[in-house]
Amino acid sequence: MSKYIFILSILLTFRAAGIAQIDSLSENARSLLEKHEILYIERHQYPKDHHNTATLFQKGEINEAKFTPGAAMRAFDFKTKSSRTLLETETGVIRDPELSFDGKRIVFSYRKNIDDDYHIYEINTDGSDLRQLTFAAGISDIDPLYLPDGGIVFSSTREPKYCMCNRHIMCNLFRMDVDGANIVQIGKSTLFEGHSSLLNDGRIIYDRWEYVDRNFGDAQGLWTINPDGTKHSIYYGNNMQSPGGIIDPRAIPGSNLLLCIFSSCHDRPVGALALIDRRRGVDGKASVVDIWPSYSYDFVDKGNWDAFRQIDTRYEDPFPLTESLFLASRFIRFEGKERSFISGKYKMGIVLIERNGEEILLFEGEKSLFDPMPIAPRPKPTTIPENRNFKNENGYFYVQNVYAGTHMKGVALGSVKYLRIIESPEKRTWTKSAWKGQGAQAPAMNWHSFENKRILGELPVEEDGSVYVEIPSDRFVYFQLLDKDRKMIQSMRSGVAVQSGEVNGCIGCHEDRLSFPNLNTKHPMALRKQPARMNGWQGKTVLFSFMKEVQPLLDKHCVRCHDFELGNRDKLVLAADRNPYFNASYISLHQRKIINSVGAGPAAIQQAYSWGAHTSKLSKIIESEHQDVKLSVDEKQVFYTWMDLNGIYYPKYESAYPDNPAGRSPLTADELEQLYKLTGVNFKKLGVWTRKLPPQISFDRPEVSPCLDLLRDDPKVYKQALALIELGKKRLEEKPRADMERFVPCETHLQMLRKYVERLKVEAANRKAVFERKKMYD
Repeated sequence: MSKYIFILSILLTFRAAGIAQIDSLSENARSLLEKHEILYIERHQYPKDHHNTATLFQKGEINEAKFTPGAAMRAFDFKTKSSRTLLETETGVIRDPELSFDGKRIVFSYRKNIDDDYHIYEINTDGSDLRQLTFAAGISDIDPLYLPDGGIVFSSTREPKYCMCNRHIMCNLFRMDVDGANIVQIGKSTLFEGHSSLLNDGRIIYDRWEYVDRNFGDAQGLWTINPDGTKHSIYYGNNMQSPGGIIDPRAIPGSNLLLCIFSSCHDRPVGALALIDRRRGVDGKASVVDIWPSYSYDFVDKGNWDAFRQIDTRYEDPFPLTESLFLASRFIRFEGKERSFISGKYKMGIVLIERNGEEILLFEGEKSLFDPMPIAPRPKPTTIPENRNFKNENGYFYVQNVYAGTHMKGVALGSVKYLRIIESPEKRTWTKSAWKGQGAQAPAMNWHSFENKRILGELPVEEDGSVYVEIPSDRFVYFQLLDKDRKMIQSMRSGVAVQSGEVNGCIGCHEDRLSFPNLNTKHPMALRKQPARMNGWQGKTVLFSFMKEVQPLLDKHCVRCHDFELGNRDKLVLAADRNPYFNASYISLHQRKIINSVGAGPAAIQQAYSWGAHTSKLSKIIESEHQDVKLSVDEKQVFYTWMDLNGIYYPKYESAYPDNPAGRSPLTADELEQLYKLTGVNFKKLGVWTRKLPPQISFDRPEVSPCLDLLRDDPKVYKQALALIELGKKRLEEKPRADMERFVPCETHLQMLRKYVERLKVEAANRKAVFERKKMYD
């Protein structure tokens, strides 16, 4: 058993951190603490990594080496000032305990050693009857939670996907029977879903990191979901620039208040302790009832996604006892010479926080302590009826009135003619090198946003603003409102998904989430009809590709005047020639701001008509019949669509050149460095969206490459540089990349895709078992 120090006198370091003496415990607090043992986990603090979600260190993944073994599950008795051990490991990690409603069982995640995976286990609170519930190899199961209907929800990498702004594996929500049978996916967002707990009404609340056409760092808020996977909905903090992560939510029983952590993007899953009242708003400061430390209130919705790294303490794993008493894991001291929360090591202990401002360190261990909660029965919330089937059918989505909402300034009644449904698929592979958009795109995808996109349909909106559509289930989709010319008026910058047979909907577009529908209106026109079915885009349903859709029109109408020209390098180049990252026309259109895209835009909801085709210079050019160029209606819509999809380029995340610059260049980093030394053009500095130089390389026509201009009077050096570009051309002919015909991903990516497909087969088998009322286990 570890040695425990029960704090009777407080060291100066604790006083500086604002922790009071144990003698200052109120009688009410002492009484609560003496009633039940406190369950907690002792382990090392997770090593610092890319994001607050990067704690898995899964075998075979990029940060596997950071796995730090040594952990125990213990129970502390406040009356005897002693602890007992339920489970201990020197080679593994124990994490994420949750108690059953009767207080007799604990479900948790356990990885026995670095060669093992995180699996879900269950144990009795007396330490007996340890049993493993999940067994799948090559995945991580974490954050389990007992559900009122008798099941267990947890987060898992069972559908392998990676964050779009880096290379780290992500989790979605899954659920299973209490014996580990019939594991099915219930969350489908494109990044991370974790830290599930229950609201008092039986819904699951969890933190969700995902982004569509917005920045990576301020896109992690709180969402809710029914236990069957239906009705995903924003709860709080989806459109705030700070904190970068709102995580670890815990509802206070019998209250409307919620306890959570205001964290940063680039930190461990720690931060300020916040008490929020969602009735005051779904974003912003108004909902923050209390916060510790108190001065961190100034950082709410101010600064950037890492603003909360400025606070001088850290909290984690909050657990409310009442509206005024909370348990939490808290920073108590630095370990080692480096006194930095970012790069240093520090220790966490278990504290009690009182609303009157007192913070009392209850106990600490040899390692850090986490996940405190009383071992006691707790009220079981209502069981929400199931609202889906397991037939793998479509789901349905309706909008009551697209004009009823916020950020719709200038949108006249009758102006919205179509609803565009766009899928934003997950990223299933990654590359070593990255294009520096507004985040590390590994590989390069777009100028400064992260996603590839597939248009599923463009369907008519009724005169009263209503729309009712049938949507493929298990797709992460978002919606755009289009005018008569099919230009985007307003766009979602988050996503939704429906389950098989689910019906979901909203009042309007970006409506006030605390509002209620007008019950005095007529039944929406769209709901009097059968739902509209997906119709694709211009006769097809494919991943949008700049080279396949946009470039042919530039070749047809523009290149005769806008090609590379030796004596005029200031000319706008709209040629198709590929370079190490994208192609010439794509770089030109973005660099010269011919289109107005939101890119990886701000957290705040954008006003209607604020970006895309309506505000882009390119629209004015093609509508003015520039140089007597007359485009057909369909051709104009290709350009409009591309601008409204945020000016994207690659259709696929997979790469043929995963180790080369930006994961796209046929030339290696060393070869581009050689070319730099020969030409004086720094190609490293060109691998970023803030670049100043226009296109410099043509792999299609090496001799027209602008980077060769200063060498044309030096035949020897010119020949050496030209040979390198020709080498790139040759490689692309032999091994086409993702913006070319005949593209085949590298073998590493094919293996990753095969794993993805195998996991889909397992998911399908489990759903079939649920539908047939059978049992299927890992």
